[in-house]
Amino acid sequence: MTSDTSLATALATGTVVLDGGMSNQLESAGHDLSDELWSARLLAERPEAITEAHLAYFEAGADVAITASYQATFEGFARRGIGREKAAELLALSVESAREAARQAAAKGVTRPLWVAASVGPYGAMLADGSEYRGRYGLSVDELAGFHRPRLEVLASARPDVFALETVPDADEARALLRVVRGLGVPAWLSYTVEGDRTRAGQPLEEAFALAADVDEVIAVGVNCCAPQDVDGAVRTAARVTGKPVVVYPNSGEAWDAGARAWAGRSSFTPEEVTGWRASGARLIGGCCRVGPEAIAGIAAALTP
Repeated sequence: MTSDTSLATALATGTVVLDGGMSNQLESAGHDLSDELWSARLLAERPEAITEAHLAYFEAGADVAITASYQATFEGFARRGIGREKAAELLALSVESAREAARQAAAKGVTRPLWVAASVGPYGAMLADGSEYRGRYGLSVDELAGFHRPRLEVLASARPDVFALETVPDADEARALLRVVRGLGVPAWLSYTVEGDRTRAGQPLEEAFALAADVDEVIAVGVNCCAPQDVDGAVRTAARVTGKPVVVYPNSGEAWDAGARAWAGRSSFTPEEVTGWRASGARLIGGCCRVGPEAIAGIAAALTP
């Protein structure tokens, strides 16, 4: 563990700052992410770039680094000719890269506790066709659990502080992830991508959040990779339905065009919004796509007592 204090303990006593978007930070450093593996490609080709991106967020004020494993899957790596043994090494490297960034941050004088969250993206992220924003893949819960289990087991063996079960568009996929995470010895947060008061697949958020209410491994429930205006209602619903700390990290407000593989529109995210989210029950707060270190610094400043 990067910190001697567990993340669950920290959430019980205060607010913790998440990092921002990995891809936009890598792109701002000049890296091409047009490949289907997205930022996961750099695990194989430029792992030091991943560490540098994590470090930028730690220095900006983030307490938690989310690993570059969102789109890292055995199936996705196989399409690039990377076998299972090497793929497992790259998944473990995603955790170690974040650990190394925490060590470098400490060497530069960062003294607060730092944690590493192993990102577990949805099945649709592996497809790289935007279907993580739709869900309803035509797979059963059993099939989805079978897809996620090998990756979760490898990530668990790398000993992250927490799993980030993130950008989940569908309650059925949440059921699969919650089934797999039991017994792995790593706590988790569950975070849906939403539109209004429903998951992207159209299920009411009350029902979706309720799935995690009695799962001991889940230390926070909430939303990410959504529009900032969808956060307020989701925070209140998650807190009421589960009684757990709420995690929120929305996008900048721009929209993803899957066909063009590009962001469109204008940013509507302001760090000042986070104090209202905290008042509603959010305890783990950051940003997702198109939210960079400057915005995370603003969030950290807004949440400082």
